[in-house]
This record gives sequence, C-alpha cells and structure tokens, in this order.
Amino acid sequence: GSEAASEQGQEEEETEDRLKEHMDNLLDKSARTRQAALQSLRLAFSSKTLSEFLLERRLTLTDSLEKCLKKGKGEEQALAGTVLTLLCLQMGSGPEGEEVFRSLKPLLVSVLTDSAASPGIRQSCATALGMCCYVAAADLE
Repeated sequence: GSEAASEQGQEEEETEDRLKEHMDNLLDKSARTRQAALQSLRLAFSSKTLSEFLLERRLTLTDSLEKCLKKGKGEEQALAGTVLTLLCLQMGSGPEGEEVFRSLKPLLVSVLTDSAASPGIRQSCATALGMCCYVAAADLE
C-alpha cells in the first residue's frame, strides 16, 4: 500500500521535473531545443491531466509560448499554437483558462491574419483561437 503510493509520488515528481526542464528549454537559444521541448510538452499535455502542476506555472508558460509564436519559425510556431491549445484545455473554463486565452488572443489573431505566415502556422493559430475561445472565453461574443 504505502510502497505503491511512495512509488507513485516519486513518478509524479520525476514527471514534474521533466516538465520543468522542457518549460526551461522553451527559452533556449537553439531552435531545435525549443522545438523538442514543445513536442515533449504537447505529448505530456495530451496524455495526462496536469492542471494542478500548470496552475502555478501558467504565466511563465504563456510568456514562453508567446515568444515561440512571435520569434519562432515554421514548425516551432505551429507547435506553440498546439501546446497553447492544450494548455487552455488543461486550465479549463475557469478564470485561469480565460486569463491564458485573453493574454494570447491578440497574438493569435495577428498571426492568423498575417498573409506572410505559412498555412500550417495559421491553421495552428486558428485551432488554438477556436478551441481556447470555446473552452475559456467568458465573453459570449
């Protein structure tokens, strides 16, 4: 009983440490490192409920995703949009999800309407905008 609980606690701690490392890697100078971090976060956010862990880190993560969307290129931007969608889903329809959506909505709209952006990036931002709006927008309009 207690051995299994201890093992589970250790597993959760290791998962959180890996997630923290991936979040730190979003600010790395290397585009390849940032992209790998985004792929790892996408996988983690889509396979496990992490809302408790993300709750206290949502602002840092939102800032990092914003930088990836603004300064990244190609695949990195598309992945950032996908991770943003998953973050919004993890935060849910409460004030935290709304805060994430409200802070990144102008950037998503900007990328979406940028005719110079690739179709993949625009599609990722459109999906993020739609899903986050559906899940987290308090304003009905």
